[in-house]
Amino acid sequence: MRYRNIDSSLFIKNRERFKAKMKENSIAIFVSNDMMPKGGDSTYPFRQNPDMFYLSGIDQEESILVLFPDCPNEDFREVLFLKETNEKIAIWEGAKLTKAQGTERSGIANVVWTNTFNSLLPVMMNLATNCYLNLDEHDRYVHLADYAEYRFAREVKEKFPLHHYERSAPILHEIRRIKNVEEIELIQHACHITKKGFERVLNFTQPGVKEYEIEAEITHEFIKNGSRGHAYEPIIASGFNACVLHYNVNDQVCKDGDVILLDFGAEYANYASDMTRSIPVNGKFTKRQKEVYNAVLRVMKAATKMLVPGNHIKDYHEAVGQLMEKELVDLGLLTTKEIKKQDPKNPAYKKYFMHGTSHYLGIDVHDSGSRWAPMKVGNIFTCEPGIYIREESLGIRLENDILITEKGQLDLMADIPLEADEIEYLMQKKKKKS
Repeated sequence: MRYRNIDSSLFIKNRERFKAKMKENSIAIFVSNDMMPKGGDSTYPFRQNPDMFYLSGIDQEESILVLFPDCPNEDFREVLFLKETNEKIAIWEGAKLTKAQGTERSGIANVVWTNTFNSLLPVMMNLATNCYLNLDEHDRYVHLADYAEYRFAREVKEKFPLHHYERSAPILHEIRRIKNVEEIELIQHACHITKKGFERVLNFTQPGVKEYEIEAEITHEFIKNGSRGHAYEPIIASGFNACVLHYNVNDQVCKDGDVILLDFGAEYANYASDMTRSIPVNGKFTKRQKEVYNAVLRVMKAATKMLVPGNHIKDYHEAVGQLMEKELVDLGLLTTKEIKKQDPKNPAYKKYFMHGTSHYLGIDVHDSGSRWAPMKVGNIFTCEPGIYIREESLGIRLENDILITEKGQLDLMADIPLEADEIEYLMQKKKKKS
């Protein structure tokens, strides 16, 4: 574990928020993610189920959390099941959490070994009327993998067919989108690490470097500063590659005169940051590149001000689209005639700005939260407009992470260079030193 210990009070509060929304006499069960096979006898690095981590703070495989606030047996009101360590595991993998460490991290008093779960589950279930099970109900989830939560839900319903089953996801989507102070601090720390990565890039980038060399510089800085690495696959897209929204091959040479779109963010303590910057390979924007850059920046600044309590994401995106229309007309990319004739369901600006402006951020990069619910104090959104001109091999996107507060917007990346002139100054300053 590279991150500092998180006080268990965070996870205690998270559990209380969840339990407050459970029906009477209900049990809720959460399981860890699988250890995913990589090939042969190797596995990918373990990544905890975000909901399991959110409620328990446990970052270890083969863990199970049970919440049963109305249970007549007080021992079962909160139970944490951990994989029992032994000498062989300690030698080959490193010791797993002890019961005392499980309590320290989670704030749960009753910690037992996972190998007792199957014998204790009927005892607990027979005392409950309702059972909350959890699946990945993110509205962008389209994968077909048979994952741990899905298998567990299927097995429980087969063993206990007469219970009434409830979904945990709607509750988690509601409570996870309102960030605690501790969560905000962790995300802010991830943003600080991202800043260090970006500053390293400004000092390193020049014509002739490979995109993956830039990625390597970022990764070095992330790990050096206690991050496990990237919160998502980084996009290092130079020239035309910047017009491919999810480009992440990162294998091309960065050419003199091109702009590089850099979309990356550090993860810290399972929490994500998400930043995008666009920089000139040679340290100096052309007149046209700077015009497009500043157009995107104006939209970003105006869009940030729209992230306010009560606004709806659909209305917000439509309003940002109208801002983008004006900029695209001023850049000579659209005409007012094209806008008047446009299909309202497929507005003309989508040719050059085809994605949404904001999404929730938290433990997941695209974090839990309803796109139909009004924005609230405590939400963290990205703000990331862009203009992509394929015929000019130019893509510009800018992105910061914004916390909605009672006093307005708090930009968690306000100290990361953003203005075009500042980017040029810092890159030119590096050249003079060298």
